[in-house]
Amino acid sequence: MPESLKTRHRQNEWMDSPDADPAELARSLVFIRRINSWLGYSRATIHHLNRLASGWDSRVELKILDVATGSGDIPRAILRWADRRKLKCRITAIDLHQATLTTAITEAQDSRLQFTRADATALPFADGSFDFVLTGMFLHHLDEPAAIKVLQEMDRVANHAVIAADLIRSRRAYFWITLFTLLANPMVKHDARVSVAGAFSRDELISLCGKAGLDYLKPHRHFGHRLVLAGLCAASGKSGLPTIPS
Repeated sequence: MPESLKTRHRQNEWMDSPDADPAELARSLVFIRRINSWLGYSRATIHHLNRLASGWDSRVELKILDVATGSGDIPRAILRWADRRKLKCRITAIDLHQATLTTAITEAQDSRLQFTRADATALPFADGSFDFVLTGMFLHHLDEPAAIKVLQEMDRVANHAVIAADLIRSRRAYFWITLFTLLANPMVKHDARVSVAGAFSRDELISLCGKAGLDYLKPHRHFGHRLVLAGLCAASGKSGLPTIPS
């Protein structure tokens, strides 16, 4: 453990390396999906999606962008949520890491979910292209200027709401992630600790939103040392809900 977690200790994560071993990467992504499920990480994001989509007209297709999707477990969970809500939904999921994206594409079998390789700091989409723009467990991979740029890009392409979920840096989080990954492969063990040490604190995440001009994003604490920044963007208008002419 770093001597102090009062400040960020950033290191490169093995999973982010372009030459990461494909087999090791695939095993790591499976383990991460299990952790996300056990600790309710996907549910935390969907909780805010459900809240901010309250009253959505079921005749209007919900367009969602998932930034830095990883293995695509959150988009698949969202499609299950949409089915329960009887909502039309189409998701574009992007990631810059080709091997990770290949794994996600291999496991995805739903025509409503499309994967695209793209840079989160320069999203290849027009302003307001999506109703919801999401990201999970991504901001801690970035330095502050890049994190601010990603938030600004998410805001730019959103016309209803933005949801950004991530770890919170703390000694307790470092202890628990170490415990949870005792039986994991070396890549997960390394990256889990590096993730917590390199994560932002609650106040730092709030500060990032302010510097990005996204003061509408409000912090919500969740189980598992998780913070979700969520809110209706400026483009959402007064109601934030789509309407269909009669």
